[in-house]
Amino acid sequence: MDDRTRRELEDVVARAIAEDVGTGDLTSLATVPPELRARATMLQKQPGVLYGLAAAELVFTTLDRSAAIERLAPEGRWSEGGPVLVVEGFAQAVLAAERTALNLVQQLSGVATQTARYVREIEGTGARVLDTRKTTPGLRMLEKAAVAAGGGTNHRVGLWDQMLIKNNHIAMAGGVAEATRRARTAYPDVPLEVECRGIEEIDAALGAGAEHLLLDNMAPEELRAAVAHVAGRATLEASGGITLETIRAAASTGVDWVSVGALTHSAPALDLSLKLEPLP
Repeated sequence: MDDRTRRELEDVVARAIAEDVGTGDLTSLATVPPELRARATMLQKQPGVLYGLAAAELVFTTLDRSAAIERLAPEGRWSEGGPVLVVEGFAQAVLAAERTALNLVQQLSGVATQTARYVREIEGTGARVLDTRKTTPGLRMLEKAAVAAGGGTNHRVGLWDQMLIKNNHIAMAGGVAEATRRARTAYPDVPLEVECRGIEEIDAALGAGAEHLLLDNMAPEELRAAVAHVAGRATLEASGGITLETIRAAASTGVDWVSVGALTHSAPALDLSLKLEPLP
């Protein structure tokens, strides 16, 4: 985990605990003796790719610095389910941490699982699955790490590390060629991608120095024609409304990447639970 992702993780966990626990878990404080210790087992209840255990571990140890945690399952690998990790600590703290820990692991495992399904659909095509900026606000680095765990490829982190000229930029700049020229002049060493809707825009972008092209909402036959026309002069990304049912057709056209917003904006949570038992 890189420093940026670690910082996001710490911030997310702190805010999530504050949101859920607030001034205290009243139910556990009222019903559970403070000295009671417990063993909690997190269980994966449906098939998928597990990711986010570092988040769960940080939740438990934030609320109980003495908590002992053992991982029972690997991340980034398809599993049919079963025990994920075991936590031993004070029962009040484990109960206070339960929902936040589960929410984070379920969300991130859902992204990893969704990604793995898309990656599996295009095996053998030579194309790679890309994520997008359609992430949950505040969770981008964690969700992108989950995409990587599921076998996907991360696109730009944000607006600051790569340039992607899209339709609205083109409209404001006065055309594909002018927008591309301005971007390349302003930041000559920054990766630049240009969204194109047809051969005319492809030629304009290539002529102005674009090295990556996003082929927007093209049917497979249009993608195939674009690949032949570009003939290796730029790398190509297919994008726009890609689903599990359509991704293989897009990936089989010869493009380098297929980007899918659904990896992050529509990934269903992976079902997990936490089972507690008191320690003697």
